[in-house]
Amino acid sequence: MTNPASPPLVRALGRWTMTALVVNGVIGSAIFGLPDDIVRLVGNAAPLAYLLAAAAMLVFIAVFAELSSQFTEPGGPYLYAREAFGRFWGVEMGWFTWLVRLTAAAANANLFVIYLGEFWPEATQPLPRTLMLAGLIGALTLINYLGVTGAARLSNLFTAAKLLPLALLILIGFAFSRLVPAPAPLPPPAETKWMSAFIILLFTYGGFDMALIPAGECRDTRRDLPFALFTGLAVITTIYVLLQLVAMRTVPNLPDSARPLADAARSLVGPIGASLIAVGAMVSTSGYLSAQLIGVPRLTFALAQRGDFPAAFGAVHPRFRTPHFSILAWGVLTFALALYGNFAWNVGLSGAARLLTYGLSCAALIKLRRLRPEVSALRLPAGDLIAGLGLLLCVVMASGMELGHVWAIALVAAIAALNWTLARRVPR
Repeated sequence: MTNPASPPLVRALGRWTMTALVVNGVIGSAIFGLPDDIVRLVGNAAPLAYLLAAAAMLVFIAVFAELSSQFTEPGGPYLYAREAFGRFWGVEMGWFTWLVRLTAAAANANLFVIYLGEFWPEATQPLPRTLMLAGLIGALTLINYLGVTGAARLSNLFTAAKLLPLALLILIGFAFSRLVPAPAPLPPPAETKWMSAFIILLFTYGGFDMALIPAGECRDTRRDLPFALFTGLAVITTIYVLLQLVAMRTVPNLPDSARPLADAARSLVGPIGASLIAVGAMVSTSGYLSAQLIGVPRLTFALAQRGDFPAAFGAVHPRFRTPHFSILAWGVLTFALALYGNFAWNVGLSGAARLLTYGLSCAALIKLRRLRPEVSALRLPAGDLIAGLGLLLCVVMASGMELGHVWAIALVAAIAALNWTLARRVPR
């Protein structure tokens, strides 16, 4: 049940902070290992694959832009599904979104320690690894516990810090790539796998919806959120395409590279360049976690405020004005998953669950256009057609889910249904 005595959240997030959250939510660790995978799948057409994936992601972003402009409350996809289809589907969406975020956060925290191992090999040993995970997650959790303004500034700082080494690599790569021996032309792949590349890139572009969850702390949701989504996609696509081109121009045997951007930097400026990229990878994973800590606890806060989650998750700290219990829960669960979970399985499960949140959101837009025609908000031309196309994309990609991920999602859906059943019995 809700707590009427809780003070309101502070509307302190502007359009550029929201844009930074979009960029931070999308550019995590994947970009540091992406160029070799895409070349392996589609060869020299890799830059085109990024552009096609961005065009497909534009469909989902357009759907979320219209949805986000209709609401001023926190909740993001959970709120959209609840308003469109009722409480049951809102709770299901909330759990799916929470699953997406917690597994992705755990994977990024693990990658931070893996990259740290480049400088301190013992970091990957059990005790140092546990201490590093606790220190990283604990410090970020504390900063967010103490206030959204400081957390937003930290997120902005991480966005700038993570983009700096990538921007330097792009600039140096295009300016000096002719001074290093050109790699041999890439042979065409034995089998071109456009769909596989497409799916990887769609997942790599995912995470933008996290910026929509703290809408209750955004100054002007109906103007700032659509701006943040479209601007963020443009920034992200530009960075991805340019980094792919630099890697293709500087890394010999790119399809066989384990760390393509580090190898590109090593080709251009030597070991110091590779070290800079390794630091950038650590900053990137930290920035991703920082952005998550602003968005994800507001999801469980929104669930609790509407009576769909235990009331403690809806508590607002009387001094710091933050959803402190939800923030602490995120920290504890992310630490547990990072400590005991498998990186590859967490990433796969996060991607599979994301398809459900995207598909439900597309369906919600079609329904809400009929339920709330009077709402003053962004209206997409041919919005129903765009949402239908998004649904079709989700169905096509979901057909490739691994069986283990299907069972995990089914388990979470059952837990969410139990949550819904118990929540109905609590007086509101």
